[in-house]
Amino acid sequence: METGIQPWLFLVEPYTGESLSHFLGRFRRPNHLTPSGLGQLASIGAVVARWERFHLNPPPSSEELKDLARVVGVTAERLAEMLPPEGVGMQWSPIRLCGACYGETPCHQIEWQYKSIWKCDRHTLKLLAKCPKCETKFRTPALWEEDVCHRCRTPFAAMAIYQKSA
Repeated sequence: METGIQPWLFLVEPYTGESLSHFLGRFRRPNHLTPSGLGQLASIGAVVARWERFHLNPPPSSEELKDLARVVGVTAERLAEMLPPEGVGMQWSPIRLCGACYGETPCHQIEWQYKSIWKCDRHTLKLLAKCPKCETKFRTPALWEEDVCHRCRTPFAAMAIYQKSA
């Protein structure tokens, strides 16, 4: 039965440099949405789950970004900034991070997944590809609910002391 009632959603402000994966996870959690639920609201289908895992081939179309933007409350242009620039290769596994950057801004940066990036230029530290304490690979950023390693609970920001100088 169609009630005509539109869902009320909690909006989330994107961070500068944030990956689409991390942003979508931060948006979905307070709104109790699954990737497919968000895709249904935006009328774009099941692509949200692929995008959260950095499977961006084919990349989101401008129409898909507009439809998603309507739901998440940011512009399509802002969503496009959360994607790699055209021609930049992505590494979807392993997920990487800079603990020092995460301590400053708690979000996964899209540039950490670029194939050409292996270090943080701001902190001159090698990016981490697994937890330095328990050696568990990082989950997809969309699943980073508590800003900690999902296995040993080490905070991402505290991992900076384990990063090697580049």
